[in-house]
Amino acid sequence: MPERLSPGPVRGNPCVKEAVCVHTRKVYDSCRDKECIQDMRVYLTEPSQAVLATATSVRPGGAQLIWVYVDVDAVPFNKGFYTVDAVYFYRITAEVFTGVGKPTTIEGVASYSKRVILYGSEGKLRTFLSTYNPDPDDTRSPENFTMPIGVVEAVEPILLSVKTLENSQMPSCPICELGEVPEAVLSAFDAPLVLESGGRTLYVTIGQFSVVKLEREVQMLMPVYDNCIPDKQCDSASSEDPCEVFERFRFPVEEFAPPDLERCRD
Repeated sequence: MPERLSPGPVRGNPCVKEAVCVHTRKVYDSCRDKECIQDMRVYLTEPSQAVLATATSVRPGGAQLIWVYVDVDAVPFNKGFYTVDAVYFYRITAEVFTGVGKPTTIEGVASYSKRVILYGSEGKLRTFLSTYNPDPDDTRSPENFTMPIGVVEAVEPILLSVKTLENSQMPSCPICELGEVPEAVLSAFDAPLVLESGGRTLYVTIGQFSVVKLEREVQMLMPVYDNCIPDKQCDSASSEDPCEVFERFRFPVEEFAPPDLERCRD
């Protein structure tokens, strides 16, 4: 496999056929994360909650990332740096045994939030497009239009374990409570979610690979050599007990950098 190029000065004799002027987004800073998220509470649908109440045992089903809300804000007294807040929403499924016979599949939503600080440079440029469609619900101030663009890329999560707890056994953890649920998340379920506490509750541990980036729109004269994946680890990453298995997973670079039709030849 040919050596992958990294952003920065290019030495030697790379294969470049053409210099192209492009209007694109430049990545000013990025980081990658390999996270093991423990004891996330799953807010089940009403039918699923009724099934869980009579469960004798539960085994993992699957996890699907259905939405990520991304918000960018300037860091006070630190020009050019921004916080990137990301809230992940997952559809979780599990198989519940209530007696003799086949298991019943239950489903619900789990949420996890994280914050990283990245460099996004400074800019006062405001861009207007002929394709722009004014949105009366867009309450952003003019200053917000000069913010860098926060981007989160993620592969499908890995469901590592599930467990159930009674109301009296519930742990105190900062990622258990679910905030406001976007309509796009609610519409992914066929039945209403049970958002209040009480009774038996489902908790999961998942593994998540992700990349967080800050971008700005620029005009550049540039060649294209290869896809780029950041080497820097996000500072907020953490891992503990059941995550030792997940630690042995390699980072899936090929998921973020699909192969090209042709390789560049000398």
